[in-house]
Amino acid sequence: MGVDTATNTTRVTLLHRLHQDPQDQLSWAEFVRVYGPAIRGWLTHWGLQEADAQDVAQNVLLRLTAKLPQFKYDPSKSFRAWLKTLTHHAWHDFITEAGQRTRGSGDSSVLDQLQSLQAREDLASRVEAMFDKELLEIALLRAKERVAATTWLAFKLTALDGIAPQRVADQLGLRVSQVYLAKHRLQKLVQEELRAMDSDQAAGEG
Repeated sequence: MGVDTATNTTRVTLLHRLHQDPQDQLSWAEFVRVYGPAIRGWLTHWGLQEADAQDVAQNVLLRLTAKLPQFKYDPSKSFRAWLKTLTHHAWHDFITEAGQRTRGSGDSSVLDQLQSLQAREDLASRVEAMFDKELLEIALLRAKERVAATTWLAFKLTALDGIAPQRVADQLGLRVSQVYLAKHRLQKLVQEELRAMDSDQAAGEG
């Protein structure tokens, strides 16, 4: 039950929901919360004023979700390749619409930047980075449920919080060797969960 609950909080499940039902308002709100900062960062990086970035980011996100129902995942390719293609198409729609709005207005300098190849690739990389970040978060949650509390804590303090193994051993009443073993075990479990989610994603989009 815990794993299912954790899975439902991830962007993987979120993309599935939006793929099936783009009108799902709860999923849309979560999508904006998760991806909004990355899109706003992309816009300001390429010259848009912070004051305008919020509204434009919503437009980009709308383009992204509008494309979701149209794209079928190809199991012969990686999910990231699918996500990149989806982002490129959403970017193209956004640029086309923005160009029509600003045509003849003289307000084209930022648009020129945003429609560059570099800007397109930058957007795709930022979307993918958010995907990877949340994928790691859910893998950590799943791995945590598979080990004892002390084992998880030893891993968290050393691998995530950067505390020296000897200090962690003293704090938890363990031998240093046990701390290293805990860290190694959790790293393997996290990799297992990441691989499993890649398989689940392929099955879900196929």
